[in-house]
Amino acid sequence: MKVDYKIILASGSPRRKQLLEQIGLEFEVWPSNAEEKVLSDKPQEVCESLAEQKALDIASGIKTYNEEHSDIASDQDLIIIGADTIVVYDGKILGKPKDESEAKDMLKMLSGRKHSVYTGVSFVFMSKDGRVGSYGFHEKTDVEVYPLSEEEIEEYIASGDPMDKAGAYGIQGKFACYIKGIEGDYNNVVGLPTGRLYQELKTILEK
Repeated sequence: MKVDYKIILASGSPRRKQLLEQIGLEFEVWPSNAEEKVLSDKPQEVCESLAEQKALDIASGIKTYNEEHSDIASDQDLIIIGADTIVVYDGKILGKPKDESEAKDMLKMLSGRKHSVYTGVSFVFMSKDGRVGSYGFHEKTDVEVYPLSEEEIEEYIASGDPMDKAGAYGIQGKFACYIKGIEGDYNNVVGLPTGRLYQELKTILEK
């Protein structure tokens, strides 16, 4: 796939960075610090909206920066990729735990049960003259977790791994030994459905 755009990843997640690198895209990382506003109780709408908020936050910054400093405005069209991952169990949306106590509650909730992981992806396109457009989608993966003992939960929390992850776990780390099975895209659970992302991007760019 030939990409004539400059690609920006609006996320500081090392996992998302690694996943994009795996599929050969060249990009820059500009993490968004936008305040997240949840405007729905439907998981697919929540993750898509949050992903778009992040991408638009970076687009807005670039536009303002370029207006104030036109001498360094980008001479390339831009694609800004925003992403947001949420874990859903029994209709309850689980984000990143605020503290160890909340992480423990989340892991107890997921223990021995199935849940769903949604990742929303937003492409925000910005032309050299500042015009902006967007396109988004989401991917869902179902995950089943083996029963966890109190000791296993405490040990996993003590590792620090759960604290920056939706649902208080990372499937690509130590928690892998507690995953009974998945239905869907594994990378989606890590944080970015790279296969779907590549295909969607290819379709858009070939139009």
